[in-house]
Amino acid sequence: MWFLALKFPNPPIPIPIPIPIPISSSLGLHFSTPPLISQILSSIQIKNIPMAEGGSMESAAGRYQSTLDALSSLITKKSRADKSNKGDRYDLLFDYLKILELDEAISQLKIIHVAGTKGKGSTCTFAESILRNYGFRTGLFTSPHLIDVRERFRLDGLEISEEKFLEYFWWCYDRLKEKTNDDVPMPTYFRFLALLAFKIFAAEQVDVAILEVGLGGRFDATNVVKKPIVCGISSLGYDHMEILGNTLGEIAGEKAGIFKHEIPAFTVPQPDEAVHVLEEKASKLNINLQVAHPLDANLLNGLKLALEGEHQYLNAGLAVALCSTWLQRTGHPIINFNQTGPLPEPFIKGLTTASLQGRAQIVPDIESPGNLVFYLDGAHSPESMEACARWFSLCTRDDNHLSNLNYQPQQHMDEGSKKDTAQILLFNCMSVRDPQLLLPRLMRTCASHGVCFQKALFVPNISVYHKVGSQALPTVDPQVDLSWQFGLQRAWESLMQSDKGVEPSNTDQACEEVKDDTGMRVTSFKNSSVFSSLPSAIKWLRDTAQKDRFVCFQVLVTGSLHLIGDVLRLIKK
Repeated sequence: MWFLALKFPNPPIPIPIPIPIPISSSLGLHFSTPPLISQILSSIQIKNIPMAEGGSMESAAGRYQSTLDALSSLITKKSRADKSNKGDRYDLLFDYLKILELDEAISQLKIIHVAGTKGKGSTCTFAESILRNYGFRTGLFTSPHLIDVRERFRLDGLEISEEKFLEYFWWCYDRLKEKTNDDVPMPTYFRFLALLAFKIFAAEQVDVAILEVGLGGRFDATNVVKKPIVCGISSLGYDHMEILGNTLGEIAGEKAGIFKHEIPAFTVPQPDEAVHVLEEKASKLNINLQVAHPLDANLLNGLKLALEGEHQYLNAGLAVALCSTWLQRTGHPIINFNQTGPLPEPFIKGLTTASLQGRAQIVPDIESPGNLVFYLDGAHSPESMEACARWFSLCTRDDNHLSNLNYQPQQHMDEGSKKDTAQILLFNCMSVRDPQLLLPRLMRTCASHGVCFQKALFVPNISVYHKVGSQALPTVDPQVDLSWQFGLQRAWESLMQSDKGVEPSNTDQACEEVKDDTGMRVTSFKNSSVFSSLPSAIKWLRDTAQKDRFVCFQVLVTGSLHLIGDVLRLIKK
């Protein structure tokens, strides 16, 4: 059934129309009307609002879930940047732009485009915060999301409202559904999200759009942009090698695919192999590729970066270079800008107030205050795992960060006594990752800083890759396949034993399998446990913290942004 939604109330009021009415492709009415009625109709939008069974309008939650189901239908197992099929028919993106009439709108956007292996999300977040503090209306597109898909689309620093998301989603989805066919099929999941981002930013008339590449660069959906204002390449490393190549040079070549003719481009200090390829690609496009060095902390006027970790100074330096170039090229040059004195105030405020979930994030557990703290970082490459380990080690050795969280580690202790700490690892990674590259970097970097994990917990993610989830947690599968988690556990036990000079052949001994209070399996070795669900692992951590009130348990959660999102849903419920 069609509904009339009056624009002037907020939110709009849907009015059911019990008789069919002719509707043109532009949603205009095709019958003669008196002048007064015409004025009323000019204030009316016609929307096809999903209906629940029985003909009643869906609830708000139901409409949102219907939208997520429609989005989930676009998920495929095909790669977004597969060399064997030339980017999975990359040219289709330009057909979609024509269907959505977005070509001209994109050309009007003043875009900052950022690719890279590590730090591109943080760089984009810093850049958005800086330019927002200059008073510009900002649009930020990042990936992946942790809890809600709307996190990917930020307007003026806030994720898009549910109302606007639904409006723009169905505007794009319905038009594509109507115009696509066997030759031009519906766009895949990430491509649709990128198209949706362009629609949102154009319709919302943002002053600047900051786009984080999803994967690679050359064949990424964000790369339909023809003339960005400036481009950036964050730190490069070994990730998605099955798609981007097995060498840093090959990976750099894919990332450099976002470079455009004579458009300024920046990168951070890179390994020689990567730098050579980046410079070669830039030279062919008549670009003088510039290197942005790590930000000098003295330029922040005594303040600290909002995002934790020493590696963030590298990302902040790139963000400063991108923003200063964007300001200059859009007619807003910075007066007396130099690298010796403090940064301009909007830069300092932007860098010291930026916010990004799941990257070097510290969350005290609300059910075990003072006894259980989660340290969340979505590291999933060898290099980022090492940076994560350094951050965690420094945090757990230094209690200063706890005061920023109103967290009192000694609140259950007698005056003058000090609470002991114990470090625990909560880990999972996707099966395309190599745990033999990730886990040794993590364990040995922590050990070099004097941090040793008392226990490592391996869990499956709750989120599934074929369905977009909502705030609600999905039902745990009691028959979940744990073979990957057992492989992670064996790798960890071998590492622990080899570190102690013990032959790793004994890793299958002294195994204990029990069931927790909910009937879920827990398989334990001396140094590790495999839990058959994340909720049961969280429950074990909370129970352990409650039993030993004289110890603060510091839990590093890493290996997968999907895992980070699932943990945040559970501990923030």
